[in-house]
Amino acid sequence: MRWISGVAGALLLVAVFASILRTLVVPRGLYSALVYRLWWVLRWLLRLAALRGVYEAIDRAQTWLGSLMLMGMLATWLGGAFASFGLLLHALSSLTWANSFREAGSSMFTLGFASGQRLHLSAVDFLAAITGPVLIALQIAYLPTLYAAYNRRELEVTLLQSRAGEPAWGPEILARQWLVDTETALPELFRAWERLAADIGESHASYPVLIAFRSPGPYRNWMVGLLAVMDAAAMQLSLAPHAAPAEARLVIRAGFTSLRDIARSVRFAFDSDPVPDEPVRLTFREFEAAVAMVMATGFPAERTAREAWPHFRGWRVNYEPIAYELCRRTDAVPALWSGPRDFPSAPIPPRRPTDRQPLAGRPEVPPVAG
Repeated sequence: MRWISGVAGALLLVAVFASILRTLVVPRGLYSALVYRLWWVLRWLLRLAALRGVYEAIDRAQTWLGSLMLMGMLATWLGGAFASFGLLLHALSSLTWANSFREAGSSMFTLGFASGQRLHLSAVDFLAAITGPVLIALQIAYLPTLYAAYNRRELEVTLLQSRAGEPAWGPEILARQWLVDTETALPELFRAWERLAADIGESHASYPVLIAFRSPGPYRNWMVGLLAVMDAAAMQLSLAPHAAPAEARLVIRAGFTSLRDIARSVRFAFDSDPVPDEPVRLTFREFEAAVAMVMATGFPAERTAREAWPHFRGWRVNYEPIAYELCRRTDAVPALWSGPRDFPSAPIPPRRPTDRQPLAGRPEVPPVAG
């Protein structure tokens, strides 16, 4: 029976090392079964902790998801390595099961209290002694990369708040720019989100645990923000194709390319070449109401809502299925035009700040110095 223990230990050790390399070392967006299963199990356990089932309770519970996944990854790898070395020591010696795992734990954490004079086991002890500290060091080195990507993402999501409200919504981006005469800033916004989309595609596909990290504010979300920016660009291209900046096309292209990279890394199917005439889940009635709202702010439309609808749908078909699925899986804030959730919810419109102006005939009071 000892040779079975040795084979099982060797296979388990290879599986642990392969998982570590795929998740922490190889920057290729390789599928990690461990990350996906931890995400699925912990997400649903945290959902059970949200007893009321409303979005605010779910958001508070899911705030812990990313951190718990990191701890779960480390615990799983250490536990797998501990089990594999225990099996190998049992296979290569006459040690009992208890003493085999006792020596494996002693070696992995470099305590050395259970080692002996058995030279043929020294190689396993040395390998175990290297594995524990190196694994912990890799996990520690992994954190700055994660949080640097997280900070880059959340900076742009926070900046979007004044342009799109909370939660973000594409038509609101256009409406606000024309309400306050800042429409010339749209190309810069699209350029910033084109770069962010490329950054998200690279970082979140390589390190999918980032998908589970939530924004500091409950009504902000990276996926909802990216969807809003792409919708704003698609609306401008559809309603005013001659006046729309070139950056609008570029941010849509960068956005759906990045979403497809993430979809491949977490392995859910999507159509990589959708037909522009394919239906979308957003209805024409919703689009028409949003167009009326945007045009009421002075937006210079070149097409009616009905004329623009086929063009808008042709853009949105490229990213809507993936965006909706990621919003659902991440339990994102149920913003307008962001699809259904796994919990009972109604779409939350963005909150627009009150337009406060001085009373008529009342002089402006200058600030008091000092």
